[in-house]
Amino acid sequence: MTLRFGYGTNGLTDLRLDDALGLLADLGYDGVGLTLDHMHLDPLAPDLPGRTRRVARRLTGLGLGVTVETGARYVLDPRRKHGPSLLDPDPEGRAARTALLVRAVEVGAGLGAHAVHCFSGITPPDTTTDTAWQRLADALGPVLEAATRDGVPLAIEPEPGHLLATLADFHHLRTLLGDPEPLGLTLDIGHCQCLEPTSPVDCVKEAAPWLRHVQIEDMRRGVHEHLPFGDGEIDFPPVLEALAATGYAGLTVVELPRHSHAGPELARGSIDFLRRATGATGRPTGTTNGAAPC
Repeated sequence: MTLRFGYGTNGLTDLRLDDALGLLADLGYDGVGLTLDHMHLDPLAPDLPGRTRRVARRLTGLGLGVTVETGARYVLDPRRKHGPSLLDPDPEGRAARTALLVRAVEVGAGLGAHAVHCFSGITPPDTTTDTAWQRLADALGPVLEAATRDGVPLAIEPEPGHLLATLADFHHLRTLLGDPEPLGLTLDIGHCQCLEPTSPVDCVKEAAPWLRHVQIEDMRRGVHEHLPFGDGEIDFPPVLEALAATGYAGLTVVELPRHSHAGPELARGSIDFLRRATGATGRPTGTTNGAAPC
């Protein structure tokens, strides 16, 4: 079993999508984490099915796999970052986010994506925890129905500061929903370092049965800041070895959304680092993260 590496388009927002995909193929990436946003396959612009077909042909021509990500900051509301969320006090706001995720599932099916990523959102002020969890469960219902219909897993991400922030929170949601088959997990390796009680290696092992998507970057304990490889505290070879041992067959996507200004250079440095860390075969070696900073 070898690992398949991708790079997120949210770290390449200064490039046209066609140019970003060509760059990743030229660098030797196996795929792309495609964030639906106004500059990259806008989910709210006209003729989404036609544009999706064109991107699908481009991906096929380049030999790139894809996962669809939905973390665009202002795609629904130009004044509220990630708003409205699945936890929004306004039912119409929650419905707008649900509709966006249903549309993302449809795009994922059209692209042949191995998963569609999402997150819970931050609990609004004056909202009880029980109310927030019920809103999340209700809002995800139509999305899970679409995922079942279209055969694309939904991979929710534990996000620091959100209602669903940890692996334990993921299992709480899974239980609340009755463990639906299309619901899986996006595991962000940096988030494991940031706030999980166990190591990133142990997080990978714990998450293995539910892994549908993986994001990867460096990070420091207690600080939610996505860093290039070598700038944080993670020892990557054991993490990659643990991930390969799970049999996970999806993409492991480099997630550097605040580094778009240097996107092409970081995409090159990141794949070089990951090749060294895995012996250029997708199998980890003894290289340490400090040996090859980007």
